[in-house]
Amino acid sequence: MTPRRRPPERLVRSYVVTDGRAFPSRNTLDLVTMVVTGEDLPLTGLSPEKCRVVELCRPGALSVAEVAGHLALPVSVTKVLVADLMDSGHLVTRAPFVPVNQASNIRILEEVLDGLRARL
Repeated sequence: MTPRRRPPERLVRSYVVTDGRAFPSRNTLDLVTMVVTGEDLPLTGLSPEKCRVVELCRPGALSVAEVAGHLALPVSVTKVLVADLMDSGHLVTRAPFVPVNQASNIRILEEVLDGLRARL
């Protein structure tokens, strides 16, 4: 039996990445909040993690959960970073896109219900 390999330890602790803060400056961020780059501001003066967040969001929108996954950071830490970048104007957030087509959704649910009734 081979021993389990431990994941590599992070060189920088989470509280260092967030400057010791545990909560974001905004309480509007959710796992599915979409993050896109805002104005084309220079990245000088930003921490490496914040620069990476901006670089990740340049090609298109990512959810907060996806950003956390790419950075291999806890979601709570990612929310602090994203909120800081929103405050500085580097990022903009928007609600996730949910197609609104309730007529077909109701029709599909009715078909499922009819199918279930036919089986019982």
